[in-house]
Amino acid sequence: MSIISEVLLFLLHPVNLLLILGGSTLGVVFGAIPGLSGGLCIMLMLPLTFSMDVTTAITFLMSIYIGGISGGCIGSILLGIPGCESSLATTYDGYAMTKKGECVRALSAAVVANFLGTIPSVLVASIAARSLARMAMKVGPWEFFALGVCAVILVITLSKDNLYKGLIAAALGILCTCIGIAPIDGAMRFTYGNTYLMSGLNLTYVFMGIFATRNIMVEFARKDPSKDAKPEAVTRFKWPTEDLRNNKWNIIRSWFTGLWIGFLPGMGAGLSNITAYAQAKNASKEPEKFGTGIVDGVFAPEVANNASTGGALIPFLALGIPGDTSTSYLLGGLTLHGVITGPRLFTDYSFLANLILIACIIAGLMVLCTEIVGMPLFPKILGVPYQYLYSAIILLCIIGVYSSEKLMFHVFMFLIFSVVGVVMDFGKLPTAPFALAFVLGKLLETNLRRGLSYSDTGFMSFLTRPVSCVLLLVAVWSLISPYVKLHISKVKPTYK
Repeated sequence: MSIISEVLLFLLHPVNLLLILGGSTLGVVFGAIPGLSGGLCIMLMLPLTFSMDVTTAITFLMSIYIGGISGGCIGSILLGIPGCESSLATTYDGYAMTKKGECVRALSAAVVANFLGTIPSVLVASIAARSLARMAMKVGPWEFFALGVCAVILVITLSKDNLYKGLIAAALGILCTCIGIAPIDGAMRFTYGNTYLMSGLNLTYVFMGIFATRNIMVEFARKDPSKDAKPEAVTRFKWPTEDLRNNKWNIIRSWFTGLWIGFLPGMGAGLSNITAYAQAKNASKEPEKFGTGIVDGVFAPEVANNASTGGALIPFLALGIPGDTSTSYLLGGLTLHGVITGPRLFTDYSFLANLILIACIIAGLMVLCTEIVGMPLFPKILGVPYQYLYSAIILLCIIGVYSSEKLMFHVFMFLIFSVVGVVMDFGKLPTAPFALAFVLGKLLETNLRRGLSYSDTGFMSFLTRPVSCVLLLVAVWSLISPYVKLHISKVKPTYK
């Protein structure tokens, strides 16, 4: 309790409360504008945190994370364009309600759903992460390697177009982590005599190039200013008492769906959003009304995508495994500040671990207040001209990359990875496998080599230990199951 008291005293300081308010508001704004996201905001703000101590930095970044997920509903409801992928299903009924003149009702329901999804899921994460971390303390490098492989493979299997493209993206991410000094024997790899590459590729310019600049350049190239949607005028927030009463079971079901999907590495808020919407439609007595502007279709996806934040925090805190793309950015931010993530986070950095959880709860409260008070301003946020917004973000990227270590080499590498990001987009290579593989690459290699050196049986040691064997089998099955199901579907008609 003493640590929790210390964390509360730190976070309730006026300066830190203003920092959380600013971060959550910034996250809401970036989440609301189509083409941007809370994850992009985290990347842009990451260089600004280098001058902060780690506690202040992580407080700021976690508030952006919570705000970014919550803000995605604004563009979905007012424009019919999801602010981020986590609010895709919200467009189906949210925008239909706007066209019926019920935008305030839809936004009010979404704002409350955001809060109901976030706070309980973070409270569950605070308990589950500690229990999982205590269990993880008893495992060795074999299990950590297998867990990392399983996490990357699960993300790869979500590749929409082609499984092979997901594998290529993950391989590219792991290849990037091989540049620099090897983690075990200190051998130089792929540096070609360049001293700037000895410490490996910097997460800041890699992620800003692959994700931030790529998104901006591609969105700007596809944008037609003459077709910009004009958001409806919005009046003040109205507490949805009747809608909450009618959707209590819908909210509970969607919350559990979001929490579970968020817990699975790489699944994230985007999948939980769509899954919860489908479940709500299937469970409804009037499924034909979904898509025509029904408030049930707003509650389900918005509760689920915010509940997935708590689910994603469980592997993030307990194992050092990102639950989604945004938590991979947060994990990179902790690493840049010298924090060793994983099961020992609650013992070696107990103040920081509790700070992350409590900061998320306070940020959730801040987001609720911000969205209630600022609801009439939502249309103005979405009315910012994209040509000015995107150019300002590119400039912030360049300033942020240079300011991280005051090296022009980092700016050149940022430009290179910006081109790589655009090429990946044209090749339809998914970015989530790249992000997870890049973040976990060192962990995978370190634990692989440790596992091999600790045992006389070589690679067989990963299969003779039950937990690592099961995780590797799950990874293999995840890769081959789509082809097995396809083969079965082709064979079945021959038996009829």
